[in-house]
Amino acid sequence: MCRCFMVYIILCFCFVACDEVDNRAQVQEVSHFIPENATFILPSDPHIEYVGRISFANPDAPRFTYPGVSISALFEGTSLNMIAKPMSGFFMVRIDDNDPFKVAFANEQDSVITLASQLPDGIHEVFIMNCIESFLPVSEFRGFLLDQDCHLQAKERQYSLRLEFVGNSMTCGYGIESNNPSDTFSKETENHYYAYPALVSKGLNAQYVVVARSGIGVYRNYGGPVEGSVDCLPNLYDYTLYGDTTEVWDFSRYIPDIVCVNLGTNDCVLEGYSIHLLKDAFVKFSQKLRSIYPDAKIIWMTGCMLHGKPLEDLQSVLDEVVQESKTAGDKCMYRFDFTPQTGDLGYAAGWHPSRQQHERMADELISFMRTIVNG
Repeated sequence: MCRCFMVYIILCFCFVACDEVDNRAQVQEVSHFIPENATFILPSDPHIEYVGRISFANPDAPRFTYPGVSISALFEGTSLNMIAKPMSGFFMVRIDDNDPFKVAFANEQDSVITLASQLPDGIHEVFIMNCIESFLPVSEFRGFLLDQDCHLQAKERQYSLRLEFVGNSMTCGYGIESNNPSDTFSKETENHYYAYPALVSKGLNAQYVVVARSGIGVYRNYGGPVEGSVDCLPNLYDYTLYGDTTEVWDFSRYIPDIVCVNLGTNDCVLEGYSIHLLKDAFVKFSQKLRSIYPDAKIIWMTGCMLHGKPLEDLQSVLDEVVQESKTAGDKCMYRFDFTPQTGDLGYAAGWHPSRQQHERMADELISFMRTIVNG
């Protein structure tokens, strides 16, 4: 199929995800092989499948900020190297049906990382996911290196559903690789690959897109003033990249069958929120989503981190919003509540849901979604 000359260059470090009790990705030393006379594959190659909010302002340097953005392709040969802008962050990688692992473009020298070497000569599949919130700096993909004379192949996969997840830190997978609730935020312990949106999508054979940010609210971000935060999620929803209002997202690029909204936790978790402003924000956002996606089913959810009065207030507001929408004739609005976490499955960093809690959340949401898909 293609000729390959492999030469050993250097030993490098990459992060390999494992299933140890503490859920933390471990550092493992691996051999770094580079194919001599490698074939350079531009990011604009039509055989690369991109999913997520991605800026193609420069087609050969696509940029993205949200977790869950994925890059996949079928490639010929025995090796694969990924090129990215240094400091582009952390990615989960899966080659064929092998176990996933994590790689990091984590310093100014990282620009090429070996994803696979010494594979059986043939056609292989690579799946790459941005597994963190990559806002500072913005992630930028710059292509692949294949064996000499090798190329990408056409990739076809049929999905049962198209989903969109709008949310906060739970949607992002905040701290999921830590089992210490006293830990603060760290890119090293965030991993969307194990968060409930990824698990739900896998369980339903669905394609999905994420628009989420830790600490964000529907009207008031975490610790924000009672009157609300200018940079709440609805105000940023129209843009391709988080925090960048220079590029408006083209909603025709991805039209979901179901939109799952998990907002309100950051609005309500601290005292000082306004029920009136909270409801008004949900009403306006529901109208906005319906105007963009007239045929989508929209699920308004409460997460697993609230308890007591804040949870009751959020549930009451969402119940009212959905009921009023249905009364007005919109029969495709739905309500769903995740079971509040109790600690029986442990906690991740910052008292966020653990990896095991995310698995429970995914199971609950899959069951609910099957009722509205098949109903």
